[in-house]
Amino acid sequence: MNLRPIAHVLVIASLAGAMLFGLRSYAADRVKTHHIAIQVDQNDPALMNLVLNNVENTAEYFNSKGEEAQIEVVAFGPGLNMLREDKSPVKDRLKRIQEGSFPSTVKFSACGVTRKKMEEAEGHAIPIVPEASMVASGVVRLTELQELGWSYIRP
Repeated sequence: MNLRPIAHVLVIASLAGAMLFGLRSYAADRVKTHHIAIQVDQNDPALMNLVLNNVENTAEYFNSKGEEAQIEVVAFGPGLNMLREDKSPVKDRLKRIQEGSFPSTVKFSACGVTRKKMEEAEGHAIPIVPEASMVASGVVRLTELQELGWSYIRP
């Protein structure tokens, strides 16, 4: 009786089993990451606080499940007031979020187009809070994030 074909089958079966175990182990080791983009386009402190409540609650929820979340708040139009150093009604809260439990989870993006128009209208430079970064356009940034598969939230 020739055992070579049986030996080959056993080797192939062993390799397949090892690969399957490795894939299961790899999938178990991977942490699911959620991507959420939130729009702020109104100069409304209640809306701004609602957005920040959503940011904190979402980050805490996914963290409690052992999952990660990347959250980007994009402010443009009248909503840019949320990120203005001189006018933001939620400036202290932005700082607490960035210094809190999830600093790498949350990003604040300020619209460059809106800032430029505000500067032209007001005749002076518009300071942005240090917790925010500038993007060329808030609408373009939201579009890019959606094209990358991010969930889009408009409160």
